[in-house]
Amino acid sequence: MLLPHGTVIAVIDARNFRLFRNIGDEANPELSEADTPRLDTHNHSGGSHHGSTVTMAHDAHATAAVEWLAQEVQGHRIEHLVVIAAPRSLGELRKAYTKGLESALLGELAKDLGEAKAPEILAQLRGR
Repeated sequence: MLLPHGTVIAVIDARNFRLFRNIGDEANPELSEADTPRLDTHNHSGGSHHGSTVTMAHDAHATAAVEWLAQEVQGHRIEHLVVIAAPRSLGELRKAYTKGLESALLGELAKDLGEAKAPEILAQLRGR
């Protein structure tokens, strides 16, 4: 996957929301971890009726992350985006995608890389 300069890579799992930015170019990408935004997960039901409180909290986290990303895209602070999440989480994330976010989306990777370092994330993206 080609990552233009400035592409934001969002790595989302049940507990984490990490952001990386390509500070290199398409030919030689280099990921730099950015500050993690604080998410408001209090007003989100997760979009579905799961029996588990833990599952609903994970879904609310995913929804809050997508809403934050969508605001950044709408505010022109994110031009190109890649989303990485575990398969189940990615399904929840997709439910909350906006048209604007979809237009910025270069790709997705259904893999749990919530604890991965930048070199491992880059290797996984190159392996696609």
